Amino acid sequence: MNIDRRSFSALAPAVVLAGAGGLVSRTARAQAAAFPSKPIRIVCPFAPGGGSDFIARLTAGKLGERIGQSVLVDNKPGAGGVLGTEIGVKSAPDGYTLLLIAGSYTVNPALYKLNFDPVADITPVVQLSRGAYVLCVNARVPARNLQELLALARKDPGKLTFASSGAGGHLHVVTEYMFEMAKAKATHVPYKGTGPAVNDLLAGNVDMLFAGTEALMQHVKAGKLRALAVSTAKRLPAYPDIPSVAESGLPDYDVVAWHGLVAPKGLPPAVLARLSTELNAMLRAKDVEERLEPTGVGAAGGTPEEFGALIRAELVRYGKVIREAGIKAE
Repeated sequence: MNIDRRSFSALAPAVVLAGAGGLVSRTARAQAAAFPSKPIRIVCPFAPGGGSDFIARLTAGKLGERIGQSVLVDNKPGAGGVLGTEIGVKSAPDGYTLLLIAGSYTVNPALYKLNFDPVADITPVVQLSRGAYVLCVNARVPARNLQELLALARKDPGKLTFASSGAGGHLHVVTEYMFEMAKAKATHVPYKGTGPAVNDLLAGNVDMLFAGTEALMQHVKAGKLRALAVSTAKRLPAYPDIPSVAESGLPDYDVVAWHGLVAPKGLPPAVLARLSTELNAMLRAKDVEERLEPTGVGAAGGTPEEFGALIRAELVRYGKVIREAGIKAE
């Protein structure tokens, strides 16, 4: 059999590349099969002690029990979560660095100039939690329900005040979203965190606050605040007496307070599958449900594709709200 030497020379690089590709593929499969062989880091772009930190540490502990490796939480707060997010997104795509994100992840691209693409530069892994915000007013506000509150806001635009954990934060955006949908107006009063906002709400220095149930419901139960509505389309099983914003006159309003895990782009499919399987099994465990239930938060779970769809949808929705309301970051 005669082989043209020039043809062979032209084919040789392709043969070498094909062989190299096969070697890389085999190496990736081997690495995935051995995963995890060392500790995993969860970057939490928020300070210790808050709701995000609680979810990150619960996940780290329970995931570590399932996979037989240490899972460590690395808090990297700053710039509304952007600082730690960039660290997580730009880590090696090997499964050993995961990034905890919350609803603020879908708000920040419209507020900050980011050094990464919030969709193209990540691999969604799983939605961890699904909860709601609760809208509370202090005792001085005469409204007994959301309809009455919105009527007051329409009658005297800007007179009522609402607190948030910071200008451009998720709580700020979802409150503006409600008032925009209701064609009403209230004045925003930003604070440096949810804690100070709750304190001023209790003191009567601000009229209302949308925040997590863990921050507000203890004061509602003590009779110091009045809960008017929850942000999700349906009522919360933990607080069935509080109507939703949707059933209170704004049927299209549905805001979920969520957390989830993502990895950098390029995560090997086999590693993603292992993480998804273990995390979903963890979220179905009764002891995890028992840890979450007192906070009014439920375990979510689902596929990476479902979580990716949620992220993309909220980027579009909140980007529109921010532009139309003229919201700026601090």
